[in-house]
Amino acid sequence: MEYISTRNSQKIFSFKDVFLNGLASDGGLYIPKKIPFYSLKELESLKELSYEQLAVKIILNFCSDEFNETEIKDLVNKSYKEFRVKNVVNIKKLENIILLELFHGPTLAFKDIAMQVIGNMYEKILSDNNKVINIVVATSGDTGAAAISALKGRKNINIFVLHPHNKISKIQRKLMTTIKENNVYNLAIEGNFDDCQKLVKSMFIDQSFNNEINMSGVNSINWARIIAQIVYYFFSYFKINNSSQKINFSVPTGNFGDVFAGYIAKKMGLPINKLIVATNKNDILKRVISTGIYKPKEVLQTISPSMDIQIASNFERLIFYIHSNDDQITLKKMEELKKNNEFKLNGEQMSILRDDFISESLSEDETKDVIKKINKNYNILVDPHTAIGIGVLDKLSNDGINIILSTAHPSKFPEVVKEATGKHPELPPKIKKIIEEEEKFDILPNDLNLIKKFIKERA
Repeated sequence: MEYISTRNSQKIFSFKDVFLNGLASDGGLYIPKKIPFYSLKELESLKELSYEQLAVKIILNFCSDEFNETEIKDLVNKSYKEFRVKNVVNIKKLENIILLELFHGPTLAFKDIAMQVIGNMYEKILSDNNKVINIVVATSGDTGAAAISALKGRKNINIFVLHPHNKISKIQRKLMTTIKENNVYNLAIEGNFDDCQKLVKSMFIDQSFNNEINMSGVNSINWARIIAQIVYYFFSYFKINNSSQKINFSVPTGNFGDVFAGYIAKKMGLPINKLIVATNKNDILKRVISTGIYKPKEVLQTISPSMDIQIASNFERLIFYIHSNDDQITLKKMEELKKNNEFKLNGEQMSILRDDFISESLSEDETKDVIKKINKNYNILVDPHTAIGIGVLDKLSNDGINIILSTAHPSKFPEVVKEATGKHPELPPKIKKIIEEEEKFDILPNDLNLIKKFIKERA
């Protein structure tokens, strides 16, 4: 498959280029030149596949220039062998809603589903090419833990994870900072997630630094993350499909990566009705979908920290598509954002956007109320991000079956869950032991030069 940048559709890249670079040198995001499409007949042939079998079929569409089917099958099987449920994900039906549990991997978050695949892809590509890379990644809590779990102890890889100091949950932090392998570096940055993300993006754009350390990234801007996430949209759709009803997906999101995977699934032919963008009070995505104005504000700290984001990086990919694949308009919008801290969509673009997306947000109190209500009605616990995915549905008039992406295990946010329900969510036994383990991380100021110096000395 051939790839292009959202800011330059003339230059062609291979999957290996896209995978190892993460971010295009022009500052744009990689996308396929052409998205594969399944007819209804072809979709029918996929319905009875196991999750792993389906993953092989979907993923291979996007990387067949680098991997053959046997190699992808091996990668997928290795990636999911440690997951705690048979089919990687678990589907839980609660009357008029369906929870798609995506947190049964090693770090209790949906990020594991893509990150484990990425870890095995890195190992295969680096082994074949005798190459050493340094991965630099920003995290609002879950991405870093998932990346470290996937990459710890692997040959030819160092990983540097930037997280906002004192702005993620204790469990989120400990899943990263208790890892002992020498190729893992945790950097607690004095700032918020957007600061961390800006630092990483600046490093990627700095070609001299990038080349010096042979830099790569695993944030949701890495296309490999997106293609692995597409799979669970297909799988869950097939498992609960009722031809007489429309199917919507409610996705708690901050960086727009997870819900964008759903958008690509729809462009591939999966008959999704609406993608519901569920946000907390950091509601830039709700605002742009409602008003057409993309304008970041100050990041607010919330009980759903993985969504405490005001610059949704993956939205650039959507901008490209709703402007009829025009790279120059996309570039102009991104330059407007950089110069004026905002850009606007016109009526035509808003109409295209709303064909696929609707959005709503939840306050802190509303989120806690949902956690409480779900526990009272169904005797289960959900984390605050999942609660937002559930809660926004009460604010929307939406026909059909609603699948909520349950993105994290409730035990990652014990204080919030206990406050709402009076119950303390238990960690899975394998993970419980990390609570008492010693942590290892460095606290650094929000200073690009200092952080680059730190990384260069250890790369």
